[in-house]
Formats: sequence, C-alpha cells, structure tokens
Amino acid sequence: MSYDAIVLAGGAARRLGGADKPTLPVGTRTLLDRVLAACPDAAATVVVGARRPTARPVEWTLETPPGGGPVAALHAGLRHTAAGLVLVLSADLPFLDRDTVRALLTAAAAGPGDGALVRDPEGRDQPLVAAYRAEPLRREIALLATEHGTLHGLPLRALTAELDLTRITPAAPLASFDCDTWEDLATARARIREHGTVLDQWINAAKNELGIDLDVDVKTLLDLARDAAHGVARPAAPLTTFLVGYAAARAEAAGADPAQAVAEASRKAAALALRWAAEAESLDPGPASPEGNGSP
Repeated sequence: MSYDAIVLAGGAARRLGGADKPTLPVGTRTLLDRVLAACPDAAATVVVGARRPTARPVEWTLETPPGGGPVAALHAGLRHTAAGLVLVLSADLPFLDRDTVRALLTAAAAGPGDGALVRDPEGRDQPLVAAYRAEPLRREIALLATEHGTLHGLPLRALTAELDLTRITPAAPLASFDCDTWEDLATARARIREHGTVLDQWINAAKNELGIDLDVDVKTLLDLARDAAHGVARPAAPLTTFLVGYAAARAEAAGADPAQAVAEASRKAAALALRWAAEAESLDPGPASPEGNGSP
C-alpha cells in the first residue's frame, strides 16, 4: 500500500546531555538510519530536524520556529507529503522493524477510524510509532492551531485525544523501545548482541555498510558453511560463501533475480561439498585386516 513517512528528529535530548541523539550508533548504525531502514518503501520520507548524513535519501524540513515540539514538527512534515496514509515515527527506535510498520499501515488502512498506533508492553500509547490517515490528521492539527493560536509547545496527546485510533501490540516487544537516556542506549547496544539476535543484527549492519538490499537466507548459508568446513576443510567455509556471493552477483548481472541467484549458487555449492565429502570417505581403506599380511 502507498504511504509517506515522517520521522521526527528534533528535540533537545536533555537527558542525553544535549547529544545529537539521531546520530548515536547502535550496532554501528545510527538510530536514525535504523528507523529509516524500517520504512524503505515509503513513497516520500520526510525527516523533520537538522540535516545529517543518512544511508538513504530523504527530504529535510524544520518547523518554524525550530524547537516547537512534536505537533509543530509533525505539521511541518505533513506539508511535504501527499499520500493518504502517513507513518509517523520518532528517530530513536533501534528495534523498529518492517513487520511492525506493515502491521500499523494495515490496521490504519483497514480500520474505520483515523489510524493506528503501538501500545507498548507497559500499556502506554506510542503516538510516534503510528500510522495516521492524512485527512483527519491535517484537520485536527488545523483545529488545534485555531484553538490555541499556535502549535508551538503543544503535546501530542492534545492531537491524539481527538483522533479515533486503533491500538496494536506488535509481535516484536521492543518495537517501540526508545533511547531517551544513556542507560537506554547501553541497553539497546547490549540487546542487539544477545545470542538469539546477533546474527540478524550483524547481517543488517553489513548489508547497510555494503549497500546491499537483499533478503539473506541465513540457514542455507550456515548449512553450506558447515558442509564445506566438515566435508573439505575449515577454511573452505568462508571461501565458499564468498564464491557463492560472487557467482550470485554474476547471475544477477545477467538478469537473474538476486534472491534466486543466491539460492541456486548455494544449492550447487552445498551439493558439491557433499559429493566431495562422499568421495573422501570412499578413499578411506578402513581398519587393517585382523589376519595381518601373511598368506592364508
């Protein structure tokens, strides 16, 4: 479905001593880039805040005057969007994933109300992890501006209280975890290195660094590396996976689908490793005969 994304990247970050929070790294990627990675298919992506380097192109804007708070920032971002659905995110969500974004957009599009937001594990609404219908969002912001004479300094609850919003609980419990303090940042950095998630986090970081947008079949590649290491020699594992990547890149250049190219190259290399191991086993003469070397 078509949607635009607005990422709010302003704020004074007082509890971080005024640090530029969106640029702080978690797993070697900035918080802002992590949020942008969760919504790569937005028709337009608008970041409200000072310009910073980002891994993908975005449009930049600022509320007037700067430092006007989240409602004023949201209004500034809306002026650069045209889609009927608007994803609204803060720039400090290290664990936001594409599945949560998709769930928000689906709920906002399918529901009878004005949008959908995440309700965190503690039962709190998260209006900056949300998808809104653009028309009611613009309408309520205009009404707030008329009522108060300004949007400067207004809290988000003044806006969301007037909207009919669906609450969703994402499958990823940390999807709405934000980094407001140094302790939060340390927690995020530790969590991505936990055993159950470290491979996914590392692969995402590596893909970002190398400019690769490809779903990686981790199990297939690990199985291939295991077969090469056990059936040939331990150094064969990294060398084989490199050759698979090279072969897949050549196939893609010739017009093949990238994911299918990786899968086909992995299949061929895995079969080769198993044949190699089987041949080596056939050369093993087995234990010496108990009768010795004499003649019968």
